[in-house]
Amino acid sequence: MQLDLSGRHALVCGASQGIGRATAIELAQLGANVTVLARSADTLKALVDTLPRTHAEQQHRWHAADMLDTARLLTAATDVAATEPVQILINNTGGPPGGAAHTADPAAFEAAFRQHVLAGQALVQSVLHGMRASGYGRIVNVISTSVKEPIPGLGVSNTIRAAVAAWAKTLSSELAADGITVNNVLPGYTRTGRLDGLLEAQSASTGRSKEELARGMLATVPAARFGEPEEIASVIAFLCTPAAAYVNGVSIAVDGGRTRALS
Repeated sequence: MQLDLSGRHALVCGASQGIGRATAIELAQLGANVTVLARSADTLKALVDTLPRTHAEQQHRWHAADMLDTARLLTAATDVAATEPVQILINNTGGPPGGAAHTADPAAFEAAFRQHVLAGQALVQSVLHGMRASGYGRIVNVISTSVKEPIPGLGVSNTIRAAVAAWAKTLSSELAADGITVNNVLPGYTRTGRLDGLLEAQSASTGRSKEELARGMLATVPAARFGEPEEIASVIAFLCTPAAAYVNGVSIAVDGGRTRALS
């Protein structure tokens, strides 16, 4: 199986923690040159120092930017691609706050659209030339199982994640002839800061303990446990390899069997 990514350059967004961090490590282990992007410069610097190096030519870099600041993000991604053409883009960022859709402020939808859809568009446009020039491109969007089954209490997130999935499906058809694939990975309940934050918010609004809420979540997961960031990262990394060249335009749930939908 062709899993070697030596000579490929990966830009991993949201890499300071959780799934993004785990993905950066996994891609580096497969030989890729990895540039990590997030808001915290100090955290990124420390991460770059610890990323695996499997061969002498392998280089890792960092770049600080906020996915909510579209103009700065575009500049940052353009600078990354100018330093070394990008063949792998991991479009990953934090999710919107919880709450019902009908009570959400319109500004919350606007901010989430900017953070997820507009940010993704800016990133793709920044790296597309390098992908086309090399005849190799992998775009993986880290979204949510809510694109298959909306999750109660995540009204803004459900709406915006679906928009990202539709955008990605459209791109997958437009770019396939250039040797570029566009796929989505849909994490289930995963041990990350995002999960902790959601449990904290639900606990505060319901008066129920985090432990009780976590047990309720796990009762819906056939695997009877939360996922680990490394498990999500492994699927993301596979989609970036030559072995996954004919996988395009799909949304893959990595959720321990929780999603009941067939497609």
